[in-house]
Amino acid sequence: MIDTQIKKKKRKIAWGITGAGDKIAEFIEVMKELQNEYLDVIDIHVFLSKAAEQVLKYYRLEKDLKESFRKVRTEINSNAPFLAAWMQIRKYELLLIAPATSNTVAKIANGIGDTMLTNAAIMSLKAFVPVHVVPTDYKEGTVSTKLPNGKEMKLRVRKEEVNQVKQLSQMDDMYILEGPQEIRKLFKKHFG
Repeated sequence: MIDTQIKKKKRKIAWGITGAGDKIAEFIEVMKELQNEYLDVIDIHVFLSKAAEQVLKYYRLEKDLKESFRKVRTEINSNAPFLAAWMQIRKYELLLIAPATSNTVAKIANGIGDTMLTNAAIMSLKAFVPVHVVPTDYKEGTVSTKLPNGKEMKLRVRKEEVNQVKQLSQMDDMYILEGPQEIRKLFKKHFG
């Protein structure tokens, strides 16, 4: 018996994680849930900055992440892995950077592509590939974050960080999401 069904090719997205610890466990849980929900439709490849790898170890989440996603790659330099080129040739449908540190946001906002994820974001935008960023610092004021030991720490989000996010939001094909739960809306819109 010949199988007449043609296997539909999965759509690929690149998920970049920076060195932000804020809500990192929640981001991973949301992405695992979405991966399971859209299992037949998408393939999520994970790209870690050097700092992200360290943060995941501090929060004891590295093993969970690597066991939950088929492809997890760590930055060697701004061109290795060659995510920027893969974005330009549309190997991936979109780039999601979640969470994004204020450092990553500022670099992208100012056209500095000296890391794997900032380089990939800038090259994606040049190639008309949408970039979705979930910045840790998007609203001015005091926020509370959870440390690896479970304790809470208060931080000030300054107007300088917020201004960088505003600058990002004005770029063509750049989309700002406010927190892990907004990623669900993104997936529903693109893949639902």
